[in-house]
Amino acid sequence: MKDALASPSAHGPLRVLVASYRSNPHTGGQGIYVRALSKALMEAGCEVTVVSGPPYPELDDGVALERLPSLDLFAEANAFLALRAGTLFNTADRIEWLAHNTGAFAEMFSFAWRLDQFVRDNAGRFDVVHDNQTLAPAMVRVDQVLPVVTTLHHPIAIDRDFAIAGAANWWRRALTARWHSFVDVQAKAARRLPRFLAVSEAARTSYAARCGVDPSKVTVSLNGVDHATFCPDPSVARERDHIVTLASADVPIKGLDVLIDALAVLKARGREPRLTVIGALREGPAKRALERTGLMDQVTFRSGLSNADLVDLYRRAGVFVSASRFEGFGLPAAEAMATGAPVIVSDGGALPEVAGEAGIVVPAGQSEPLADALGRVLGDDALRRSMGEASLERAQNQFRWDKHAAAAIALYHEALEARAPA
Repeated sequence: MKDALASPSAHGPLRVLVASYRSNPHTGGQGIYVRALSKALMEAGCEVTVVSGPPYPELDDGVALERLPSLDLFAEANAFLALRAGTLFNTADRIEWLAHNTGAFAEMFSFAWRLDQFVRDNAGRFDVVHDNQTLAPAMVRVDQVLPVVTTLHHPIAIDRDFAIAGAANWWRRALTARWHSFVDVQAKAARRLPRFLAVSEAARTSYAARCGVDPSKVTVSLNGVDHATFCPDPSVARERDHIVTLASADVPIKGLDVLIDALAVLKARGREPRLTVIGALREGPAKRALERTGLMDQVTFRSGLSNADLVDLYRRAGVFVSASRFEGFGLPAAEAMATGAPVIVSDGGALPEVAGEAGIVVPAGQSEPLADALGRVLGDDALRRSMGEASLERAQNQFRWDKHAAAAIALYHEALEARAPA
C-alpha cells in the first residue's frame, strides 16, 4: 500500500490536509471521524495534517494539528457583545457574527473562508484537501488551489425537515427554518465540488435527491469502527431484558418516541424490559412520552459516558436498537455490533446497510413492528446468540477504517491525475 502512495511531486508520501470546521472529540461524530480517518491515512503511509476550527480534535501521535481560531460564539455568555474592532471588516468574522446573532448557523462558511486563506498561504505543504462535509462556497475556491475530496455523511436538509415538522408552533418553525438557512447554500456548493466519499449508499442517494449532487461523482465506503475498543468480552454476560439505544438529541429524526411507544406496546402484552438511553433526559418529546405511557421507571438515561462505560453497556445489552427515521451511517449500531450485540434497526437511511443480514430491520416510525421484533429477540436466547455472532462477524469484516482510507487514497490519486499536465 505505501508504495502506491507516492505523490506526483518528488517529496514522497501523499501530504493530506484533513479539514473540519468543528471537531469536538466527545460530542457528535465529527471529531470521531476526523481522528479515525487521519489515523488510518497515516497508517497507510500518508503524511497527515488536520486543520480545524474549535472545538479542536484529539489526534493520534504522528498527525499534526493546525488550529483555525473562530469567534467561537457558542462559548460566549453574550454573543452579541463579542463584536470587536475589525470584526465586521473581516469576511469570515462578519459571516460568523452576523449569522449567529440573527438566529442562523454559518460556522462552516466562516471556516471555509479562513481555510481558503490558509491553503493559499501554505499550498506548497500539501497535495490534497480531504474535507469533512463543510460544503461551503469558499471550498470551490480551495479546490482551485488544491484538489478537494469531500466526505458526505447525510444531508442536513433531512434533519431540518423533521425539526420543522416537529416544532410546537409557527414561531418555533420560523426559528428552526432560520437556523437551518445554511442548508440550501450547502446544496449549491455541493453541486460545484468535484469528488465525494460517501459513508453509505444512502448518503450517496440522499445527496443526489436532496442536493442535486451527481451520483457519478460519489464513491461509497462504509465507516470503520475502533475494533481495539469496541470488541466482545466473553466474561461479561448479556442481560436478557435490557435494551440499549443512543439518542444524541431529543428530536424526531432519532426515533426515541417510536421506541418508547414500542415499550408501551410490550407492557400491554405483559413484558416490561429495561431501556438504557445513552443521552440526557430533558424537557421535550421523550420526557412527555414517558410520562404519557407511564414508563419512566423502566427507562434510564446516561450521559457523559467514557468509552469504557459505553463498551460495557453494549456488551451487557440484550439487544441494541436504532429506531432513527434517517441515518447517513449509524455508527452506534456498528459499534454495538462490534461488541457482539444483537441489533434491531429501522429502515431509515443507511441503517439496513449497517445491520445487513445480521440484524432485524423494521419500518421507520412504526412502533408495532418494532415491538414485535423486540418481543421476538428478547424471548429467544438462541436467536440472540446467533444474531450477536453474525453482528460481530459483519462488523469485523465490513466496518474497517483501513478500507475507508484506501477508498479515500484512490480518490486523491484520481484528483491529482486529473490536475497533472497532459
